[in-house]
Amino acid sequence: MRFSVTDYADKIWNGAAEDSIASPGLSGTGVLEVADGVGWYPGFGNVMVFRTGGEVVLFDTGNPFDAQQLHSSVREWAREPVTTAVFSHGHIDHVSGLRPFDAEPGSGVMVVAHERIGERFDRYALTNGYNAIVNQRQFQAPGLEWPTHYRRPDVTYRQSMALKRGDLTFELFHVKGETDDATVGWIPGLRLLCPGDMFIWASPNCGNPQKVQRYPREWADALRRMAGLGAEIMLPSHGAPVFGAERIRQALTETAHWLESLVTQTLEGLNSGARLDELIQGVRPPAHLADRPYLRAVYDDPEFVVRNIWRQYAGWYDGNPANLKPAPEAEVARALAELAGGATALSDAALRHRDLGQLRLAGHLAELAVLAAPSGERQHAARAEVYQARADAEQSLMARGLFTWVATESRSKAATAARLGETETGDDSAN
Repeated sequence: MRFSVTDYADKIWNGAAEDSIASPGLSGTGVLEVADGVGWYPGFGNVMVFRTGGEVVLFDTGNPFDAQQLHSSVREWAREPVTTAVFSHGHIDHVSGLRPFDAEPGSGVMVVAHERIGERFDRYALTNGYNAIVNQRQFQAPGLEWPTHYRRPDVTYRQSMALKRGDLTFELFHVKGETDDATVGWIPGLRLLCPGDMFIWASPNCGNPQKVQRYPREWADALRRMAGLGAEIMLPSHGAPVFGAERIRQALTETAHWLESLVTQTLEGLNSGARLDELIQGVRPPAHLADRPYLRAVYDDPEFVVRNIWRQYAGWYDGNPANLKPAPEAEVARALAELAGGATALSDAALRHRDLGQLRLAGHLAELAVLAAPSGERQHAARAEVYQARADAEQSLMARGLFTWVATESRSKAATAARLGETETGDDSAN
């Protein structure tokens, strides 16, 4: 039976299957036609392909690991020259697939992007090692290397730009949300919206704990602007298409409301003098939206969004004066270990709280134990067990990735300590 993109999209909408930034559903299927002259290449970083007036336009260009497959798939679907590519923003899963197209004989691909994308690429060069580390942790990819070279845009714009190609006009406009360099594409002749990563079939990636500032209030404003366009097809850069004006409007406005609720609650707490810790423990997204398949916290976490709102409006001081100019973490850990009767006592307490389901408290105690006894086999073994339990309990890929990385790290250190006969415990009896 012939595959139907609309039937597939209907399944995703109804929650009968999953296709999101956290769990791509159709990678490797090639370019699928969603409308006359409009192709959709699903992957980790979807690519939208438009055939118009004897040329091909790409909206986003995918990730660096899939560039050759993207080229082959596009060329199976369309033989016309690729003249233009639009970058929705500068994340590497959206800007890294052009090399094979640029290498075609006579190629003259013009890349269009927002003017801030160059600043992003410059920052990536400055923080190359850090970006490799955080993405290794986030995606459990120990050998991942962060790119050092990027395809720079040929044309940039500031607020908006009309791009006419063949029979189509691409209305591009700048928004802020996941990034400060984002471009939304609106093709009025097709009633088709390309929101980039402003919609990812998951709660917005607006709090990523290892990445730079996100913009939740501006993101909500942009979603409402997009909802007002009356699109009948939406092709996000992660996850399945959405068909139908009412569904698109609902998805965008409810996502905006989800963000606005977190912003409002956080700012109310901030303005009343609450500490960050109070807001992390108390702010929650709207309960009536919890069942929406496009608002599940499978990638980012609402708690991280609260932290990001605080960072945007209040800086890094969290309201706890001890954290303004703190003692070294290891020094605090050793003092607490001494009071508790040693680092082993902290490790044992961590496991007890793990068994009681008090995973957050268990995490603190396990971390203190290894800070007090950095090479202790027992301390790292307990830390590995605690953080594996934390990973298993998490829904968001970001939290799960970090906790899994920590558990793996401590398992390795515990094994090394056992092999070397390491006896460091941080206990008074060993001093």
